[in-house]
Amino acid sequence: MTRTPFHDGWTAGFKLGPFESPAEGRGPVPVVLPHDALRDLPRSVDEVQGVHSGYTPGGAFEYARELDVPESWREKTVRLEFDGVYRDAVVFLNGEVVTHEANGYAGFTAELDPYLRFGETNRLTVEARAHRDSRWYSGAGIYRPVHLVVADPVHIPTYGVVVTTPDVDDERAVIEVAVTVRNAARHTRETRVRWEIVAPDGETVASGTSPVTVLPGTDAVARARLTVAAPARWHPDHPHLYAARTTVTDAAGAVLDGESTTFGIRTLQVDPVRGLRINGLPVTLRGACVHHDNGVLGAATHDDAEDRRVRLLKEAGFNALRSAHNPMSRAMLDACDRHGVLVMDELADAWTRAKVPFDATITFPERWERDIRSLVEKDRNHPSVIMYSIGNEILELGTPIGSTWSRRLAEAVRAADPTRFVTNGINGIIANLPRMAEAREQVEDANTMMANMGDQMGLMNASPLVSASIEESAAVLDVVGFNYADSRYRQDAVDHPNRVIVGSETFPARIDVMWGLVEELPHVIGDFTWTGWDYLGEAGIGRVDYTDEPGYADTGTAGPFPYRLAESGDLDITGYRRTISYYREIVYGLRTDPYIAVHRPQHHGRPTATTPWSWTDTVSTWSWDAAPGAPVTVDVYADADEVELLLDGESLGSAPVGAEKAFVARFETAFRPGELVAVARRDGRVTGRHVLRTAGTPRLQAHAERAEVAVGGLAFVTIILADDDGIAVADRDVPVEVAVSGPGVLAGLGSGRARTEESFGASAYATYDGRLLAVVRVDGPGEVVVNASAEGYDEVRTSVVGV
Repeated sequence: MTRTPFHDGWTAGFKLGPFESPAEGRGPVPVVLPHDALRDLPRSVDEVQGVHSGYTPGGAFEYARELDVPESWREKTVRLEFDGVYRDAVVFLNGEVVTHEANGYAGFTAELDPYLRFGETNRLTVEARAHRDSRWYSGAGIYRPVHLVVADPVHIPTYGVVVTTPDVDDERAVIEVAVTVRNAARHTRETRVRWEIVAPDGETVASGTSPVTVLPGTDAVARARLTVAAPARWHPDHPHLYAARTTVTDAAGAVLDGESTTFGIRTLQVDPVRGLRINGLPVTLRGACVHHDNGVLGAATHDDAEDRRVRLLKEAGFNALRSAHNPMSRAMLDACDRHGVLVMDELADAWTRAKVPFDATITFPERWERDIRSLVEKDRNHPSVIMYSIGNEILELGTPIGSTWSRRLAEAVRAADPTRFVTNGINGIIANLPRMAEAREQVEDANTMMANMGDQMGLMNASPLVSASIEESAAVLDVVGFNYADSRYRQDAVDHPNRVIVGSETFPARIDVMWGLVEELPHVIGDFTWTGWDYLGEAGIGRVDYTDEPGYADTGTAGPFPYRLAESGDLDITGYRRTISYYREIVYGLRTDPYIAVHRPQHHGRPTATTPWSWTDTVSTWSWDAAPGAPVTVDVYADADEVELLLDGESLGSAPVGAEKAFVARFETAFRPGELVAVARRDGRVTGRHVLRTAGTPRLQAHAERAEVAVGGLAFVTIILADDDGIAVADRDVPVEVAVSGPGVLAGLGSGRARTEESFGASAYATYDGRLLAVVRVDGPGEVVVNASAEGYDEVRTSVVGV
């Protein structure tokens, strides 16, 4: 079998009907996959999708590519493996329909054999569409990888290898391998399957073989139980990975197919007394909800971008991710396996009751079994995956019929994979909207409703009405996920003593309360904040407004145009850690030093409006274009009794921690350039310190994160306005022009600024708080040079080498 990336040679354009005339600017244009057809479309205040998509329009799109089909393929079977096409994808070969996949997040296979014209150039087209079908920015088109697979008629189909570890102790582990062998030929075939288990150090530690006879047009499953001595177990702190190498040969010993499957050896347990345990060791979930987009790349899913997100999120203190609200990409699952990040993978945002006009509910009742199969087949070999979530804030969940759907979906997941836990992101208020008609009529969407309810939401989520309505749907779960319902945690331990809970979605600023509950209550196994990484769409949901701004109007959670980003991540879309990330790290107990967060001096004293998903408008810098003596508010995050603030060695006084908010000491002082030091103390003893220094003369700088990048991969280049010590300035932002030369192209350019009309596809973009990210696709071997220039600054360059 050959499995090769199928990313070059494509064109993409708006899909026009047979009676429409071609329109200027609608393509087709050459593209390289993965590709987001929406990212570079013009945004508008009048866009009907509005805040949901970040004011980005939808559309229907067509991708096309020529495929040379040699005569030798007559003796092969040929398929395309799509990791995801958003959405309602239809694949054609030579004008004939090959397959249709409605789910924009499900991987699927297009079997090309019946439609191939051998010895000719064949034409492949893929149609996709996106319009008012999502509550967030979905992207559109072939946004995840595609592979061309050419195999013998006797072969291993997609996801045909399943590895489990049912029996593990310190001395040995039993590895069960089940391999599906498919015979697409006209005659019975006698084959032999061989297995090798390869340890993390590359040594073969177990092997086995079995003859397998496969009738024509059928599948046969070959199984083996192999024993590995002294197994190196997979755990978030040491993610050891093994590989199961499977080879299928014919009766004469000739190789027909082969596959290497990565897996981990670990055990998984959960109960309300000891919580979650991996390999018998307790683990609490420091979780982040994440959407699927990759910031400046739009929805395009690149292996390097997914790996970078996982790595940076773990470095920021998270050990678990919830894929909200759709199945996680294969690339991100692979990254979670490598980096030791646990996964709650989610099936869908809606079942049978729609949240937006054309969402997945149109097809879900007929295709739910296929959707579950796609999710589980993709996930079941990944040790990082510990839970499947069957939904998010499902509207019908609190009804008797909704409960039958809950049970149906949960049992289907267990039938496909009994080794992991089933959960659901339950919001009791959303599940009871029909009983809240008056409240529902007063708001445009659920986010605004929850924001307006304030403390009432906690009381309602813990009410007897909600408890009774969700009881059956909760009972079908192994772990009950609660969205914004921490008010239930203590009482549920009394009312439902066998119930295990996870905070599947919580407000970011309440992490001090949330984590206190996780530490206190053994039946609460973790917390997933909204969100770990900022995202496109649900624009402005976490913004801070200054209400004395001319023209200000209260728009609820909907950020007015030109808001594009949610502005609700611990990390912004470039991967830069916002101040809340360090607050969370201190709450988790992972950081002993305090952390200084400065409110922008230019806004001092102005009235603000926030949402439940907001944090403060703060930056960790003492480099401001402010007059000496200008008033400024300084927050210091610390796990301490008190914090002393010093400027150039002179004490500005001490403040208690927790007076304004847990883990926060607040100071009102005056700005003066120099060295600002925060010293944290507990019981009079210094526990840590944090230092900020005013930047000297800033210059434009560019730094590539890696010196070498594999051909086809991505280089991430940080561009900053900083002095020679790397101290960035926060309020002197300028547009930066970026040019790429050599075997590479600029794939995306942008900053963490949530409100902007700039395009990620342009060659110029303004810095935000002195920072900008350029993403470069490396198309060939050799040096790729990135030049950055801005008015008033010397041009700067950096480079990476394609290998």
